[in-house]
Amino acid sequence: MRTHLPSGVITLGFVSLFMDLSSEMIHSLLPVFLVTVLGASAMAVGLIEGIAEATAAFAKVFSGAISDWVGRRKPLVLLGYGLAALSKPLFPLAGSIGAVLLARFLDRVGKGIRGAPRDALIADIAPEAQRGAAYGLRQAMDTVGAFAGPLIAMLLMAATHDDFRLVFWVAVLPAAVCVLLIVFGLQEPEATRPIPAARFPIRREALTRLPARYWKIVGFGAVLTLARFSEAFLLLRAEVLGLAATWIPLILIVMNVFYAASAYPFGRLADTMSRRALLLASVALLVAADLVLATAGDVWLVGVGAVLWGLHMGASQGLLSTLVAAHCPEALRGTGFGVFHLVSGASLLLASVIAGALWSKLGPAATFYAGAGFALVAGAGLMLDAQQKPREKR
Repeated sequence: MRTHLPSGVITLGFVSLFMDLSSEMIHSLLPVFLVTVLGASAMAVGLIEGIAEATAAFAKVFSGAISDWVGRRKPLVLLGYGLAALSKPLFPLAGSIGAVLLARFLDRVGKGIRGAPRDALIADIAPEAQRGAAYGLRQAMDTVGAFAGPLIAMLLMAATHDDFRLVFWVAVLPAAVCVLLIVFGLQEPEATRPIPAARFPIRREALTRLPARYWKIVGFGAVLTLARFSEAFLLLRAEVLGLAATWIPLILIVMNVFYAASAYPFGRLADTMSRRALLLASVALLVAADLVLATAGDVWLVGVGAVLWGLHMGASQGLLSTLVAAHCPEALRGTGFGVFHLVSGASLLLASVIAGALWSKLGPAATFYAGAGFALVAGAGLMLDAQQKPREKR
């Protein structure tokens, strides 16, 4: 049995690492920048985050389908990461909430363009028996960037007396490295070259070829996303409890360290044991995180909630990608990932708006209690499906 992952998977891991390093240097400070520098409300933060992520989801469905149609993934991956890199200088230049929204919009369009083709390309490159590990590794490396970014941001904030804009300028550099890695270090397999007779796959006929099990995964992912609103609210929770702006990124660092450390081991487990059991474990971790964050009376408990949140992400995100790849026909793999991300993005928009409204009207605790409730609904649906198919392992 092959034990080493293909080089293309590792390259995509480094691509994700550098882009997330860039993005999280900005995103770890952005909620506090919006509130303290630009005067935004929690509702505005939730709306900006929801619109940004929903934009990415809508772009994913089209880019995934286009990659199936033309039989090429790399050009769309390059376009998506390239657009995100070009959007980075807009953040330090932003002087209003609208300017930040525009920058987030362009950044997330890039994320949307690259997401589904990249995920489908991993399935094209990695053997089926290694896909859990492949998605877990990419997610782990992505998350290394996600905690290194806030750590660098925090150190720069301390060294520059809270100069938000300088930190945002430094974040432009790793985004450029990411683009160079794609251009010079990534090759896609010949199997994804164009098929002359291929038709554009966003058609009712094509979508009906996606099996019922796939649509159940999409539904589960949508409900779970309602439970897991924007991570910006973790940062605001710490700020409300008195954590200084310089140290706010520490919350994302803690979360992402545990996310990165657990994603690859959980991915390996997904190749060898019940995937439903792992999903249920991830739901339990999210419920626990929400309850801790709802009742937190000091910053240390926010840190505990961030740990549990990170473990939930490690257990669930690569696994959901593995399940999507497993239940999509090869010719519709990009489309399948695109639809999955579209539905999840719409759920994230709704979740972020709900979270912002609850925070503004009822306070932080109500936001996290609502998240726990949605997570319990997702878990109940998973257990009901298990009762309907008691003999199914995965």
